[in-house]
Amino acid sequence: MSGGGNETAPLTAAVPTGWRARLDVRPNAVRLRDSAIAIVQITVAATAAWAFARYVLGHPAPLLAATVTISSLGLVRDARPKRVLQTVIGMLLGVLIADAFVLLAGPGWWQLALTLAVTLVVARFLSAYPPFAIMAGIQAVIVMTLPATQPFSRLMDGIVGGIAALVATALIPRNPRREEVRDGHVVFAAAAGAGSTLVQALRRGDALRAGRALEKARAIAPRVDDWRTSLDSGLAVAAFSPWLRPHRSELVRHRAILQSMDFATRNLRVVARRAVYTCEDGQPRPLLADLLAELMRGAAVVDESLDDIALQPAARAALIAVASRLDPVAILPDGPVGDQNLITALRPLAVDLLTATGMPGVDARAVLPHI
Repeated sequence: MSGGGNETAPLTAAVPTGWRARLDVRPNAVRLRDSAIAIVQITVAATAAWAFARYVLGHPAPLLAATVTISSLGLVRDARPKRVLQTVIGMLLGVLIADAFVLLAGPGWWQLALTLAVTLVVARFLSAYPPFAIMAGIQAVIVMTLPATQPFSRLMDGIVGGIAALVATALIPRNPRREEVRDGHVVFAAAAGAGSTLVQALRRGDALRAGRALEKARAIAPRVDDWRTSLDSGLAVAAFSPWLRPHRSELVRHRAILQSMDFATRNLRVVARRAVYTCEDGQPRPLLADLLAELMRGAAVVDESLDDIALQPAARAALIAVASRLDPVAILPDGPVGDQNLITALRPLAVDLLTATGMPGVDARAVLPHI
């Protein structure tokens, strides 16, 4: 029992010290801190759009200039320019249709109903993205409700707001690395949690604990998706904003790690499923536990390399040290077939973790002993 307790501490290293400290911060404060740049971006862009429409174009109440800007930028995870542009187009579509209906039929309740229905039908036909139609419908209702001083003045306000949103995306960009690095650490922390539970299950011969490890491993997939979303958004913003282009190479490196960790977490599920069956006899398997623990300690160093690329060689060396020994027959020459199969299942996991250190896949597979 003491062996399982001792194994937990090293695996918590998968979450860097700074990140573990941030986990203790109140979620409200973390949410506000992470949204600080977005709040500044929205405030500056919406105010600039409203002022331009009011004092340059001479529109007395340029509401849409501000609302289109705010809605286009939003406080969302996906801040890539393509999403911003898509939202702008949806809202401008609603404004255009509503402005045309006001010009042809005037305001009124039945005009509002007809305008909203047509807007939603057209927007839904044009885009499979559900918020596209909703944004178009909201802007159509606003146009049908508010009076206009001249035809299509509100469409001009919407265009001003859309341009302001895109300019703000380029000139006041959100930090593309902070959120994606945080999401990356969450993936590694989740993998470390599943690995730690699985190590304890193997060390104790506990099938129930192995089942919990499998549940934890299955729960990693949505976190991988979150990391992919924030990373893709960061790459798009870095390509669009001149201030953030120097970060692009680091984001590309992180994308390679993400791809490897996606495969690694899938293989961790395979290992966990085999461990569930292997542990059904209740026999401790400290040797198998040690092998998995070594792999997870290597994964912990890969996690830290997200913040410091200089740690990649150390992570690679740690993983090579265990991957080069993963010969099921050499490790357990007279062991049960189930145990040997579990060691075989560790081999793809080791390859995925090695590729996460930047090692080419061919070289990573060559590290494994021939079987």
